[in-house]
Amino acid sequence: MAREIERKFLVDGDGWKDGAEKGVRLKQAYLLGATDRSARVRIFDGARARITLKFGAGAMSRDEFEYDVPLDDALEMIAYALGTVIDKTRYRVPAGDFVWEIDVYHQDLAGLVVAEVELPNEAARPHLPDWLGREVTGDGRYTNQALAETGTIPEEDG
Repeated sequence: MAREIERKFLVDGDGWKDGAEKGVRLKQAYLLGATDRSARVRIFDGARARITLKFGAGAMSRDEFEYDVPLDDALEMIAYALGTVIDKTRYRVPAGDFVWEIDVYHQDLAGLVVAEVELPNEAARPHLPDWLGREVTGDGRYTNQALAETGTIPEEDG
């Protein structure tokens, strides 16, 4: 079992593009979901697939199990998606000891750009690049599960 510990931010501007590696197109469908658990299937560049189970309701930490699945099985599973199938491109941006993952959403979620950084523990403090906007760690509206359920970009508070 792996423990996923991450922080999440909205992205402000295109400054992240200077250090970005080639992106990977992801199709992501949620098959089961509750406040403390989810099951999703992801297809990477139309070529390979993984299924992921997550448990826990923590803002930063959850238990995660992830396994490769045959592409044909994943394509069939997508038909069982709850809500919208997420379509996004993920870019990796190395920054010191950390790697930021930038998700650029397409279709109904076009315009939403989110950055995540995985941490070795909850006390870790990565450098926060100047292209980061508001932190949304713990804001349930910005989980991929919630985005799939609503199919819309959350409205800003204020």
